[in-house]
Amino acid sequence: MKKTTIMLLPRTNIEKKLNLLRAKNADLYTWRQQVQNIFNAEKQHEDQILKNLDTLTKETSNTFDFDQLETSRIYHIDQIKKICIDYRLRFLDSKYFKGKLPNEAIFAIKDLEKKHETELRGFKIIAPSKLFKLENADDPLLFAPMGNDYFYLVHKWGNDLHPLRKMMMWFFKSFENLLILTFLVSLLLTFMVPNGMFSKTSDTSTFIMFFFFMFKSVAAVVLFYGFALGKNFNTAIWNSKYFNA
Repeated sequence: MKKTTIMLLPRTNIEKKLNLLRAKNADLYTWRQQVQNIFNAEKQHEDQILKNLDTLTKETSNTFDFDQLETSRIYHIDQIKKICIDYRLRFLDSKYFKGKLPNEAIFAIKDLEKKHETELRGFKIIAPSKLFKLENADDPLLFAPMGNDYFYLVHKWGNDLHPLRKMMMWFFKSFENLLILTFLVSLLLTFMVPNGMFSKTSDTSTFIMFFFFMFKSVAAVVLFYGFALGKNFNTAIWNSKYFNA
C-alpha cells in the first residue's frame, strides 16, 4: 500500500519550480527588458575597461579597499625592475601592448572594480619587447598602480618563459656582460681553428694572435648588430617605449 501511494505522487518539474520562483520575484512583462538592461550595463562596463586599457594616462594610483587585497599580488617597482632586467622584459603602459588581451583579463578587472567599487586606470604590462607596439626613437602580466611605486597584479596569461631565458639574457644586462660574451665566443672560435691552418707552429704566441683576431672580428659583428638594429642593454630598455632606446 505504501509503495502504491509513493508511485501516485507526481514527479517534480524543476522548470515549473523555476517559473514559479521567477514569477514571485519579477514582473513577467518587464523581465525581458530587465535582463536586456543588465547585459547592456555589462557591455558598457567592458567597453569602458577596454578604453582605459588603450588610453595613456598619468594615473599613478587607484583607490583600493585594502581589506579586499591579496598581499601576494602586491609588488614594488624595484622588484618589477629587477625581473625585467634579468629576463629582458619591458614594463609599459597597456596601450602599447599589441598582443590579444584574453577575456579572463577583462573579467579579472571587472571583478576587482566591483569588489573595490572603483574604476581602475593606468594599467601596465610586463612582457617581451615583441609583444609591444614600440615607437622608433611569451608571458604577459597586467598590473594596476596602487601609488607610492607599488603595483597590484590583476591577471597573468600566456605561457611561462623559457627556463634558460634568464641565463641567455644575462649577457645583455650591461656592457661588461656583453664583453664577457664576446670573450667567450672568441675563445671558442680560436680553439676551433685547426692546427697549422694559418701557421706551421702552434705555440702560445700564435694562439694569442689568433684569439685577438677572433676577438676583434666578433666585437665588430656585435657592434654592427647593436648599432644597426638599435639594440640596447636590459637596464636601459625595461621601461622604455622606444624601439631603439
